[in-house]
Amino acid sequence: MARAYERNLTGIVAVVCLNRESDDPGVNMRAAGWGRRAAATAAGALAIMLTLAGCSANGAVTLDVPTQVDAQLPAETVQQMQDAVTSAMVATGSSGAIVGVWAPWSGTWVTGLGTESATDPTPVGVDDGFRVSRVTRAMTCDALYSMVGEGKLALEDSVTKYVSGVPDLENITLGQLCDSTSGIGSYKPRLFGMWLANPDRDWNPRELVSYGLGQPLTGTPGTAFVDSDAGYALLGLALERAAGMSASDVLETYVFSRLELGSTSLPGGTAAPPAVAGSSLLGHHSMAGADGVMNCTEPLDITTFSSSTGYTDSGAVSTIADLGRYSQSLATGALEPSGIDRLAEPLVIAGAPSWLTTRGGVIQAASLVGQFGSVPGYMSAAFSDTNTGLTVAVVLNNSGAADTLGAYLAWELAAIASKAPAAGGQSAPDAGLPWTAQQFHDTIAANAICAAPAP
Repeated sequence: MARAYERNLTGIVAVVCLNRESDDPGVNMRAAGWGRRAAATAAGALAIMLTLAGCSANGAVTLDVPTQVDAQLPAETVQQMQDAVTSAMVATGSSGAIVGVWAPWSGTWVTGLGTESATDPTPVGVDDGFRVSRVTRAMTCDALYSMVGEGKLALEDSVTKYVSGVPDLENITLGQLCDSTSGIGSYKPRLFGMWLANPDRDWNPRELVSYGLGQPLTGTPGTAFVDSDAGYALLGLALERAAGMSASDVLETYVFSRLELGSTSLPGGTAAPPAVAGSSLLGHHSMAGADGVMNCTEPLDITTFSSSTGYTDSGAVSTIADLGRYSQSLATGALEPSGIDRLAEPLVIAGAPSWLTTRGGVIQAASLVGQFGSVPGYMSAAFSDTNTGLTVAVVLNNSGAADTLGAYLAWELAAIASKAPAAGGQSAPDAGLPWTAQQFHDTIAANAICAAPAP
């Protein structure tokens, strides 16, 4: 990978009322024509169905995805993916990982690998909760678009219409905040050390935003992608004001409840482990010692942490099953109002390959739609293929390495799974990806912060 690609990806690089039938996205898949456009054109009929069923506009939605075959992925495919994950665990200093792969034509692989920590031999549980980092951005934009569909606000509205005390931002719109084209700076580089030193602190989102606003705007708003966590925090403040409820309730109302993500939430400011219920994957962060060498054997335990540091940029928590289902909703545009396709005019990412674009708080890697990133303790990524329905979600429990490694692992796994043979009575898709598994395997190794133990 070119160095410019590495630099630009680091720091950026995402119906009828019914009861959830399973936490497994594979079980929840419905037979239907796969595609965002089909979902958009069916919106009128959907509105009638919702009315007849007595559901509100915020009622649960089904996902227009291919039927998932009820089988495990072939042993050879699973072995290749397990080798990829364990190699990435070594490279990032992670003691554990949780992975979900759903290939509709072939099978599924959902598992926990490793242990909770180097000193805790408890096996990682597949239902452990964790922090989803910048996947939260896509969720925040989902809420924005849903509120636009309700007529509560418009993408072209100035942020100053909803957030007071932010001078000189009259020309910055809510849509630009969602697209990260506002030119506003980021706060994470300036605050990360404070978060590690004081993980219990409850941060006011306005304070987070102030660190981004304290920097000069980059370029002219609306013209180019410039990564900005402060922009997504500012968008969260605007949504709170427009909806008359907390950001946690906004995401619950417009995203989590509609997709029936019962293990996903945006926690408040009180420091806590990431699980909504049940156990949490222990989170760690490796740090360099006085000699500049990364300490991979004694990472900082940062499981208990305040989600206020991420707020509507990266504060959400989830499980691997919920995360897989959520990435499917992004690929199908399940929560987008009629007439809106937020990926219709993708934005290029400077220095990145032509197949990597962004829009509306999501990342599109060729035919894969999703998001990735890291927060103290965790590195995560989730993508779903708009052509085949292939879905990959992964979390590693050490955030010491560059957050791009989570995406690289997801894309490596997607390349492996895309070649999985069809189960009996199924047909394997023809579509492929513009990279090989080996390319990203090598890239992860080249960016490792920890080395494999000597034989």
